[in-house]
Amino acid sequence: MEVRKLCLVFLALLTAGLVAFSQEKPAVSGYGGGDSRIMDAVSMIQEGKIPAAAAELKKITSTDSGNDAAWYYLGTCYLQMQYVKEAQNALKKAVELDKGNYWYRERLAEAYSMAGEEELTLATYEQMLADFPKKDEIHYALVNLYLRQGQFPKALEAMDKIEQIFGKSESLASMRYEILLRQNKPDEAFKALNDFNSEYSSPRILSLLGDHEMAEYRDSAALAHYIEAQDIDSSYYPATLGEAEVYRTRRENDKFFSTIRRFAYDESVPSEAKVKYMEMLLSHSDPYFLRNNIEKIDSLYSKLVEMYPQDSTALASCAIFKFSMGEVEKAKELALKNIASNPKSVSARVSYLQMLASLNDWDTIVQESAEASGLFPNETVFYELSSFASYNKEDYQSAINASYEIIRHAAGDTTKTLPALSNIGDMYHMMGEKKKAYACYDKVLKVSPRYSGTLNNYAWYLALDGKKLKKALSMSKITIEQEPDNPTYLDTYGWILHLMGKDQDAKAYFKHAMLYGGKESSNIMEHYSVILEALGETDLAKVYKSQAEAKKAQGL
Repeated sequence: MEVRKLCLVFLALLTAGLVAFSQEKPAVSGYGGGDSRIMDAVSMIQEGKIPAAAAELKKITSTDSGNDAAWYYLGTCYLQMQYVKEAQNALKKAVELDKGNYWYRERLAEAYSMAGEEELTLATYEQMLADFPKKDEIHYALVNLYLRQGQFPKALEAMDKIEQIFGKSESLASMRYEILLRQNKPDEAFKALNDFNSEYSSPRILSLLGDHEMAEYRDSAALAHYIEAQDIDSSYYPATLGEAEVYRTRRENDKFFSTIRRFAYDESVPSEAKVKYMEMLLSHSDPYFLRNNIEKIDSLYSKLVEMYPQDSTALASCAIFKFSMGEVEKAKELALKNIASNPKSVSARVSYLQMLASLNDWDTIVQESAEASGLFPNETVFYELSSFASYNKEDYQSAINASYEIIRHAAGDTTKTLPALSNIGDMYHMMGEKKKAYACYDKVLKVSPRYSGTLNNYAWYLALDGKKLKKALSMSKITIEQEPDNPTYLDTYGWILHLMGKDQDAKAYFKHAMLYGGKESSNIMEHYSVILEALGETDLAKVYKSQAEAKKAQGL
């Protein structure tokens, strides 16, 4: 049975209050004394003037080191300023001064958690539980911590205590189920759900029972659970989807579409849920099902756009569907409508540009990317698309200019600047300016000496020059060490070995490349045919040469 990813349903208690100051003031001895300076500092915190509040609180603690409230609020300020160690020191001082204050200790635990010090976080909460056994948030925080650390038995024990004190809940029941699955105890997990369901009927638990039955190929039992869940709450759409999936797996298509229309036409279901299901349906259904029901799926998409005419996710998903069906003009119409309806959406424009790229409409991509860059100057994706389109237009200087814009706008972000600089090097090489190309590659490798893409291209161009083959080989070797199954990198390494007269060694790398996608490239197969010819394997060389020519005819 497929074990689903554990989903933490508990509130993020460990980080609560770190971003925004809690409006619930803790019981603090210093505050209760009417100290106007602390009251002023708290007002500053609430107004977002955190550094000013911290400065005022530091003055108070310097003259009144026994003021626990001042230390507490100072620690709170430090947390919001991301000064975690300083926050811990201030909060520890507050706790020392008033050991019985729950809020002081709770915020100290937050400070430990923020620093990733999970053992201290756990120890703090466990001690708090001993002192405040009826504080439900402590119990939930401990469950969360145990789960984060993979201590599943302890998490289950903590959940038992919650149920003993506060009673059972469907959240606890579903969490117990998923923890037991993670422990590879499917029978025990299923029993836990059934035990809860025998006492408390819940659409959520019934749907989980249905999902479990489906995973065990007991579709009739699953269907019964899904229908019972809908009897309790007809708007609980996960149960409706479960019922539909039973019919789909049974190939009862009429029942499937009848059920899925209830889901699709239900206005209470979020549009995102409908889009997600439709995309799942397209990606997971077999071709026969899609081919024979494409008109019905098309009508579901039409209804989706009809119900949510300005929803970006609905419009984008429908545009992609229409494009996949060959209705290019309709797809473009929907994509443009998405942009018009959601002018601030970056994804809407990117989706349209990606569609144009599939159509090789490079001129429009350059034009639209320029407009989008003006609207979203810090979004480098439009410069990336413009550079890619310019490259395909063989307008290498424009590709270089767009890549420099990426570097300018993403300064310091090497995940963007290094590919851009490497791309500039490639463009210079295409323009015949090898010195400039190699200078760009050297800059990239100075920052990241094992940057595979640059190493591969640099090595390849050196090989084409027929110079510095030892340097080229050493660079190429790094790429195949990092990605031993990359056919492009294997091709480069093997070809350099060939140029060095080591054809027998080269053959081994080309054979490996053939197993991992090399047969999809005319260039790689052509290189392999040359190696085989050099080794006297003429017949096999002819086979690969013929296949390479066939790929070239396809433009591959």
